[in-house]
Amino acid sequence: MTSSTGLPENVAGALCYALGWVTGLVFLLVEQRSAFVRFHAMQSLVTFGGITVASMVLTALPGVGLVMQQFLGLLALILWILLLVKAWQGVRYRLTWVSDVADRLLSRMGPLR
Repeated sequence: MTSSTGLPENVAGALCYALGWVTGLVFLLVEQRSAFVRFHAMQSLVTFGGITVASMVLTALPGVGLVMQQFLGLLALILWILLLVKAWQGVRYRLTWVSDVADRLLSRMGPLR
């Protein structure tokens, strides 16, 4: 099936993760038909938006913040690869608590057109 962007759902879903929360936001605003793509867009926005905020907070902590930021960067890289590959494979891979937040936010946005 294709998304409203004209791309196959798996390609659009993978592209939701390409530039982290930025492409997640773009696809969330553009996608009108595919629940699969909207889910991955919102999961990308919540996951990588949260990591970005956490990274900024850790920047303010002297010493230990730098070490924790390195671990956070590694976690972000692992999640980025995992989520991008799973979406490419057409799998609606759900991160434990992030997917619940994404589902709640999507339900507030209303139904697809």
